[in-house]
Amino acid sequence: MTVTSTHPTRFQFASDNYAGVCPEAWEAMAEANRGYASSYGEDPWTARASERLREIFETDCEVFFVFNGTAANSLALASLCQSYHSIICHEMAHIETDECGAAEFFSNGTKVLLVRGDNGKVDPAEVVHAVKRRSDIHYPKPKVLSLTQATELGTVYSVDELQAIAELARRHKLRIHMDGARFSNAVASLGVAPKEITWKAGVDVLCFGGTKNGFAIGEAVVFFNKELAYEFEYRCKQAGQLASKMRFLTAPWVGMLENDMWLTRAGNANRCARLLESQLRSIDGVDVMYPSQANAVFVDLPPQLAEMLREMGWHFYTFIGSGGARFMCSWETTEADVDALVKDIQAASAQLKGEKA
Repeated sequence: MTVTSTHPTRFQFASDNYAGVCPEAWEAMAEANRGYASSYGEDPWTARASERLREIFETDCEVFFVFNGTAANSLALASLCQSYHSIICHEMAHIETDECGAAEFFSNGTKVLLVRGDNGKVDPAEVVHAVKRRSDIHYPKPKVLSLTQATELGTVYSVDELQAIAELARRHKLRIHMDGARFSNAVASLGVAPKEITWKAGVDVLCFGGTKNGFAIGEAVVFFNKELAYEFEYRCKQAGQLASKMRFLTAPWVGMLENDMWLTRAGNANRCARLLESQLRSIDGVDVMYPSQANAVFVDLPPQLAEMLREMGWHFYTFIGSGGARFMCSWETTEADVDALVKDIQAASAQLKGEKA
């Protein structure tokens, strides 16, 4: 049943984490490596990165830099609530499925409450139900609503959707945390100013991902509600997230932000995903599961077809979402990569049909 691929390509569609460091981030790190600089964030690179983020969001905000997304999310959430509170999120949210209980750990036991919703987005009615389900002292009081933008299923909250959710959150006195591991892809997809889907939509804190958009390492925690950032630097230090040579964490932000390359690179990943989605829709037996609005394409593949693709050398995940296969594009993905994957899927699908006939 094996089909041999004849396409010279990198075969990597498992994760945008598989991609290397993009040139702008790499060059900025090299520039930061020339000479001495103060440690623990007291360097000009960190100052420039923070100021550029304030310019991009068009508001005065508190900015902190940590090593990875799990630390960014869990420490930010811990700053929004007490241990007797609860955090409402989608059942597929990364903070629930892939962060090993970090949000609960760093908040000293805050409970995570799961809600459903189509296409990876929280259903407002479900959120209201979670809030109103109980109000007695025996129930962990809902305090935070965590949104993932772009979602774990490759979809994006629109401006209108976020504004409606923000109104709901205000009505029920919920703070809003945004997991923006792929925030760049969401902004590139929507084509709006970053402020429109963050602080203007009621977001209190954003965890802005760099790693999945071509950085070597590093995420920015952006507090739009500055009061909630009180002593956040102590949380970072205690959690082992204060880099001594901080400039190497922040220089890539300067390189990516100053020429809007963060949007350019995210836009490439999105375009490749759109191309892949459109071509896969024409293949019988391959069903697109969710609208592809960022840089991921989820499809329902017959198990035999998935096995054949892996034998041909293709890398992709099948444990994410609702049991389908996820193909993730990155800043480094090319149209040639997409074409090669589609041709191999077509060849494998044709062979399966021939065998069944």
